[in-house]
Amino acid sequence: MDFMRLLKSLEELLYELVSWLVFYPLTLWRAFTRPLSMMRYADDELEDRPEDQYDDTISPPLFLLITLLLSQALSTLFPNMAAADQAVQALTRSSSNLLIARGVIFGIFPMVMAVTLILHKGLVLTRSTLRPPFFSQCYVAGPFVLLTGLTVDFLLMPGGWSVPLAAGVFLGAVLWYGQAEIRWFRRDLGIGTGRATGLFLLAFIVACTAALVVAIGVATQLQRWNA
Repeated sequence: MDFMRLLKSLEELLYELVSWLVFYPLTLWRAFTRPLSMMRYADDELEDRPEDQYDDTISPPLFLLITLLLSQALSTLFPNMAAADQAVQALTRSSSNLLIARGVIFGIFPMVMAVTLILHKGLVLTRSTLRPPFFSQCYVAGPFVLLTGLTVDFLLMPGGWSVPLAAGVFLGAVLWYGQAEIRWFRRDLGIGTGRATGLFLLAFIVACTAALVVAIGVATQLQRWNA
């Protein structure tokens, strides 16, 4: 019986992994082309039974995690002029360390946006109130994370020709992310475009600052531990 349960578990795991090949591109495309619809979808799905949630997509946190894995895999295809730096070596020496670091750094963006919404709604910040907006934000954070990862890859390539390309990609990422967030704040808070824009800019600056501090801290600590 134990062997049969193991086989059943492996069968379900294999099906789940293979299904990502279908549902991840679909989820990414829907998140990129219809971000507001996907954020509303994430809210609605949390009201279903757990076994019925996200039946036709990848769940939001898993979607963000797979996107981070994809971004990390793409980074290995680009020449990196910072590869000899000790801090970079400490961070990239372990793939799991790098994935955890990316998860914490980029997870700050959906977290800050979700907390901003809760505070301006006047709700008490708890795990229960934070879960729906955070899940919504994971969908819109995915394309932003992927484009931001490409920006960093372009910046670290040798030769100055890649800098304008990196700037263009990052500008496009911020504009896309900004319009999605502004529309989200407008819809969920019932406020005007000007105030929604101000909330986004404030939250984005806070998230960028926190992500930069965490990135520097992680690289510094890993370099010290590996010394």
